[in-house]
Amino acid sequence: MTEITLDKIEIKATVAVTETGEIEGLAWPFGTIDQVGDQIERGAFDAPASVAMYHEHDPAQTIGVWSSITETEAGLCCKGKLLVHDVPRAREVADLIRAGEIGGLSIGFITKSAQRTNKGRSIRALSLREISVVKAPCNEGAMVLSLKTAPNVVNEECMTTEATATATTEATPTIANAPTLDTKALDKITARLDSLEAKAARPGIHVTGPAVTTEQKAFGSFLRVGNDRLDDMDRKALTVSANANGGFLAPPDYAAELLKLLREQNPFRQYARVMSVEAPEIIFPRRVSGTSAVWTDEGADMTESNMTFEQVKIANHELSTFAVASNKLLEDNAYDLEGELLADFAEDFAAKEASAFLKGDGVGKPKGLLNATGIAEIKTGVAAGFPAANPADLLITTFHAIPTRHAHNGVWMMNRRTLAEVRKWKDAQGRYLVIDPQDGAPSLLLGRPVVECPDMPDVAAGAYPILFGDLTGYRVVDRVGLSVLRDPYSLGSKSQVRFIARRRVGGDVTNPDRMVKVKVSA
Repeated sequence: MTEITLDKIEIKATVAVTETGEIEGLAWPFGTIDQVGDQIERGAFDAPASVAMYHEHDPAQTIGVWSSITETEAGLCCKGKLLVHDVPRAREVADLIRAGEIGGLSIGFITKSAQRTNKGRSIRALSLREISVVKAPCNEGAMVLSLKTAPNVVNEECMTTEATATATTEATPTIANAPTLDTKALDKITARLDSLEAKAARPGIHVTGPAVTTEQKAFGSFLRVGNDRLDDMDRKALTVSANANGGFLAPPDYAAELLKLLREQNPFRQYARVMSVEAPEIIFPRRVSGTSAVWTDEGADMTESNMTFEQVKIANHELSTFAVASNKLLEDNAYDLEGELLADFAEDFAAKEASAFLKGDGVGKPKGLLNATGIAEIKTGVAAGFPAANPADLLITTFHAIPTRHAHNGVWMMNRRTLAEVRKWKDAQGRYLVIDPQDGAPSLLLGRPVVECPDMPDVAAGAYPILFGDLTGYRVVDRVGLSVLRDPYSLGSKSQVRFIARRRVGGDVTNPDRMVKVKVSA
């Protein structure tokens, strides 16, 4: 492990963590020399109140924060919190520490004062910028103090729990027992350090744009060349899906972008209640009737309340599509291949989901709002359209057809053609009912947002062109995120590769009392 300099920020390594996300360790043991011959003197650290916690010095992989950084007789002790409940990478790092796969901390700093020695440098002052959790620390004495399986340092000043003391111990290297570096190797390292310092002093070139994670790089390589030609590191970075034919789950950033596009094209997800599940189906208990208290005379028997319940079962259904790309495109012009596939998949998935969430019959697809039972109906009073006189009264009746709390959280759903008709309606004072959108906000109808949904029916006899209510009464359950299978064989004779995308999702109404439909009927 060699020292790295990034914009004059120098990296030294070792780290530690616990099962609950609490992490503490010895970031730098005093009286030691690292693998490049450097030592940091006591009192050199500027001791900030807190610093960022990265994984492998990657700012794009912030996994927590160090909230306590102190110098002790043993060295620089740090305590912090891994964001295991909020950041997937933090959970992965915690699991790797407990499994003993990683166990080092690495400090990133800017040198303020240092003196050359025969083996490297003696650093007298520095500005600490970050502490990373790493696999291969530059200083072997900088270690993680974690529960159960992670390695530990014999250092009572940094040990705060009995659980920490159960970790295996290893002697901290000192100047006396530090490995001897041969002169040739030291000269090469010194020359490289001087070169890096010179480069760091030059004006930097800053590349704009989001950082690319290891998973994204590996997934992009998989799309271009397939699984057989991936190296071991890229293959380990991919997550195998449940597909028996060798599909891979897209990395979290990729799936999150997919959901972003889904919300943009299918606004239904913005208002419904969306959750992820781990089972092929999920059952929600729903209360049909509650307690019923009655006035009771003195000495009389109380009346029993017979509460009744029913079950709402939501199954997951598979949604799939595929895209075809030529080998020439993959080989010569695949810079934004992931983005192109993403747009194709998202457009198709969004259209199918939107239709199913509204019109699905529950057979092989989610159960749609318009086909669900139990939702109240308001009839237009006209066989084939809206009433010619006072049509605004119809909407006011609809607004007050559900409980107040749900109405205040409700939205209006209709397609663009129906909205064009409603926008012409006025109240008794001649004011339009629909208020035009302002500053990117949706149009308002009786004070509640109007959601344009292309799959809502047109105005026609027997149709439901308008729906109003609190859409959290509809539950969307996601079972499997985007899984991609690369098939270079089916179209191999045409020099094409087929990318098959699939996901599993279900949906159904759980609270029909929160919504009301407008039906075109006499």
